[in-house]
Amino acid sequence: MKHKILKKILGILDYKLIDKNYFKNSRIISDASILNEENLIKNLSKYKIKQLIQIGANDGIRFDYLNKFIKKNKINAILVEPIKNNFDDLRKNYKKFKFVKLENSAISINNEINYLYKVNEKFLNYYGNHVPGITSFNKNHLLNHGVKKKHIIKEKVNSISIKNLIKKYGLKKLDLLYIDTEGYDGKIVLDFLKTKLLHPIIIFEFIHIENKIFKNVIKKLLSSNYKFFPIKENLICLPKNNFFSI
Repeated sequence: MKHKILKKILGILDYKLIDKNYFKNSRIISDASILNEENLIKNLSKYKIKQLIQIGANDGIRFDYLNKFIKKNKINAILVEPIKNNFDDLRKNYKKFKFVKLENSAISINNEINYLYKVNEKFLNYYGNHVPGITSFNKNHLLNHGVKKKHIIKEKVNSISIKNLIKKYGLKKLDLLYIDTEGYDGKIVLDFLKTKLLHPIIIFEFIHIENKIFKNVIKKLLSSNYKFFPIKENLICLPKNNFFSI
């Protein structure tokens, strides 16, 4: 009876209850599917990726599918990571690879990001190994992942726009733009598409993007002649006539 009343109330408010099995079954499919990040990155080697930018590189190891690909294929890469501790680890993990350049900045629009929220290092043991990778411009993002408010601190960071990043490193060609910024991804993609100078494969995490922004991202991708499909939390965006099989 209580469930029926709740459904009616939600119906009046224009909300819909989604069967919990949908989420559980979708997760099972995603985990078992051949369409996964690892297979995707392996197949990228067929498409002569010579220059890439990775935004949100973290330490270069944790949940990083590009690490082996970059090193094995000697890809000219620009890896962007704003958090100092992560950046120091990133530098250690790539110190022998001269074809990799490192940028200790956050990519932002009009310098609107000058600090990020993260878990205080003293409390990292309280959480799973995914927590060091959920640093965000949005404090609620950490709270939604179960991080206690008292364990969250702010870190001041440098910022640079995607346009100025490209200019700084003198890029004339870009084959892959990979973005994982815990919710800010949509704004970066929109700002990048404004340049209209480069047309790489774009891979970005879409699940944390505000819906209004995401609708605009999809609109801009279509108008920029991109085709796309999702793999788990990521959207794979391919420029016109650049399709590959997995």
